[in-house]
Amino acid sequence: MKLSANEFINAKHKRLTLLGMSGVGKTHLAKLLSQEDQYFHYSGDYRIGAQYLNSAILDNILTQVKQDPWLKSLLEDESISIQNNITFDNLSSVSAFLGKVGNPELGGLPIDEFIRRQALHKEAEIQTMLDVPEFINRSNQQGVSNFINDAGGSLCELDDESVYQTLAEHTIILYIRASKTNESALIERAQTHPKPLYYQADFLQQQLAVYLSENQFTYVAQADPNAFVRWIFPRLLEHRKPKYEHIAQQYGYTIDSEDLYQCQRADEVLELIAGAIR
Repeated sequence: MKLSANEFINAKHKRLTLLGMSGVGKTHLAKLLSQEDQYFHYSGDYRIGAQYLNSAILDNILTQVKQDPWLKSLLEDESISIQNNITFDNLSSVSAFLGKVGNPELGGLPIDEFIRRQALHKEAEIQTMLDVPEFINRSNQQGVSNFINDAGGSLCELDDESVYQTLAEHTIILYIRASKTNESALIERAQTHPKPLYYQADFLQQQLAVYLSENQFTYVAQADPNAFVRWIFPRLLEHRKPKYEHIAQQYGYTIDSEDLYQCQRADEVLELIAGAIR
């Protein structure tokens, strides 16, 4: 959706797709806007886990639980049940399903299973983003005219122009570009709290080959899962940056994270966005 700055400021319906790495300020922006006006908050990661990966998540948990004979018997006679209690603020079940590749004894997944789950996540994210127009309609039916699509950091890796075109048709795509300071903070967080991530298949295979060579490993199963995430994250950040830039240049606009963090009120955020549109 391409508008002039004045058209954006005066628009009765403000609909945004927030693009950028996790931790770059997307939730901060959404909260600031919601302080002074009502927005329908569409969480891509939540819908992925609650809708498109829900069955796979539950199947994985059940497989783990059934390894204990006592718990297995309780499940089979329906004495207990398993639920995916995902919320907007707690997406742990999605992360746990996605997992980390590497040594199973250290909590890692075998490479084939890891790639299978990555593919499921990609398809789920595509469907989740294509659902945005439907949820804009739902927000209108609920009397909420403003809409924020809080997309996952891996949106740029879908390489699906139909997805980006759909989002651009119905929302303003806003790329929050990480400053050098912000990038350093993201890398530091990945070092101290390595978490499961989505990788494009070709990128993953290339980086795994480099990692195995550097560490003189023969098999992926020899890799420490957390050590691999710490090693690959800065490379993933550099891999994603031109992809974010492409989407912003082709379909949307760009603001800088440092400028965003200076904003304390909704009107300041709106002026920042309008400045990017000019």
